Amino acid sequence: MPVTTVTSLQSLKQKGEKITMLTCYDATFAHVASGAGVEVLLVGDSLGMVLQGHDSTLPVTVADMAYHVASVSRGNQGALVLADLPFMANASIEQTLLNSATLMRAGAHMVKVEGAAWLADSVRQLTDRGIPVCVHLGLTPQTVNVMGGYKVQGRLEAQARQMRADAIALEQAGAAMILLECVPTELAQEITQAVQVPVIGIGAGSGTDGQVLVLHDMLGLSISGRVARFVRNFMVGQPDIPSAINAYVAAVKDLSFPALEHGFQA
Repeated sequence: MPVTTVTSLQSLKQKGEKITMLTCYDATFAHVASGAGVEVLLVGDSLGMVLQGHDSTLPVTVADMAYHVASVSRGNQGALVLADLPFMANASIEQTLLNSATLMRAGAHMVKVEGAAWLADSVRQLTDRGIPVCVHLGLTPQTVNVMGGYKVQGRLEAQARQMRADAIALEQAGAAMILLECVPTELAQEITQAVQVPVIGIGAGSGTDGQVLVLHDMLGLSISGRVARFVRNFMVGQPDIPSAINAYVAAVKDLSFPALEHGFQA
């Protein structure tokens, strides 16, 4: 089975082939998802909500993340394993380096950090030390208390300008990938075209280089019963979970997901 790397993801962007990403937290789902052709398995701090039952991602620790990264790594069949640095794990450069090393030793191939252009120094230092970085822009769940809730980001022109500038600055600092969450479709497409690295979207429309969903969301599973606008239940019409994951991969690749209704306007 092909092994996904930073270089192969860059090649997919250049060829115009959409990249598929799913959150993943254990060996069994890692085995199934990577076997279905999902290129990137995101061990997300979303595990705090979907696995641990918290109402946010904030209680998740580095130890929690390392445990699940190791589990995913053992079941993986060639996907790139991307691991979140959880809340306050990158509060200083020293913490960022140490905590990223912990996740890489557990089996991650890249770390993801939430923030903006202020991350540039961290991105540069991680990259210089052999740790690829994905930067998460837009709605950043770790700062939900500052944002006042889970809201679309970048609708105001000043915010949109800043997000474009942040993306370019972080690419220049060495970011290997950018993730945009809950960003207007047009802005997400502009950012995707402005940078050379792959841009993955969730609630960011179809103009990005790829898509990510929370595994439980795309299987129609929810504790709260609330379904985000950008989610599609891929279990509908499918006989089993592997078939649903195959359907997700196919829909991202053939551009049938996300559809217009899954995105946001400015």
